[in-house]
Amino acid sequence: MNQFITAVLTSLSSGAIYALMSLSLVLVWRSTRVVNFAQAGQAVLTTYIGYAVIQKTGSYWIALLVAVVSGAVIGAIIDRFFMRPIFKRITSGPIVMIAPVVATLGLLGIIQAIIGFVWGLTNQSIETPVSNAGLSLNGTVVAFSLYNALVLVIVTLVMVLLTLLFQKTNIGLALRASAYSPEIAKLSGIKVDAVRTLGWAIAGAASGLAGMLYIPNTYLYPNAMDVLLVFGFIAAVIGGLESMAGAVAGAMVLGFAINFSTSYISTKLVFPTAFVVLILVLLVKPSGLFAAKKGRSA
Repeated sequence: MNQFITAVLTSLSSGAIYALMSLSLVLVWRSTRVVNFAQAGQAVLTTYIGYAVIQKTGSYWIALLVAVVSGAVIGAIIDRFFMRPIFKRITSGPIVMIAPVVATLGLLGIIQAIIGFVWGLTNQSIETPVSNAGLSLNGTVVAFSLYNALVLVIVTLVMVLLTLLFQKTNIGLALRASAYSPEIAKLSGIKVDAVRTLGWAIAGAASGLAGMLYIPNTYLYPNAMDVLLVFGFIAAVIGGLESMAGAVAGAMVLGFAINFSTSYISTKLVFPTAFVVLILVLLVKPSGLFAAKKGRSA
């Protein structure tokens, strides 16, 4: 019973972090139709910035705030000075879909090279702001800590705030309109380019938060977020790249699948489980579990 409860709790915690990365990918996809593989580089760069703040101030919470803000700034800069010029110069042909994705892969390599040059390649660590020791359950210590609970609370709060932003505010309406019908949005007076940059900024902030919550359970190095990017992308595809709710649900499905397979079968099944779940979902519903139904053409 304790093993089952531990698996459920750790699934929720890891799924929450996957959800942040998945959401950041979905936000960019919805606004530009680009899978931003540079999101891993943005996340690790903002985490290194947070690490530098901790070295100066000793405060994890100040570092968390700085990482989130710097993530938003970096996301906005990437869209304004990197992605937007690419889109304006590529107007037709298959290259329209391929070039931006390849560009984000190149940007990922550039960011990771800059990080290695500035901070080096050695592993760094960030201490958790609260205890990371396993909690006691019925006299047995389980692999779920106060820090895991804190992660779950923070991510849940962020999900609620993002939902309110997109569903209840004019900014959210502009973001949705710019994503689904940019031409009509422009005719309605919405500054689509600025709104898309805002979407990149929100995605960057989410990835910065993901990095600062993820790294205390592992080590910080230039490629530290690559695995998180893979799981975030798989979660986004499972849920449906169009859906924020799907991104969260896909992350939770992935988190439960991985943790239960590693808890009950073998710890070597992390990656196989993730890809088996992805393949099964694609076989059953290729557009994702939460993808919107398309109307029939006349």
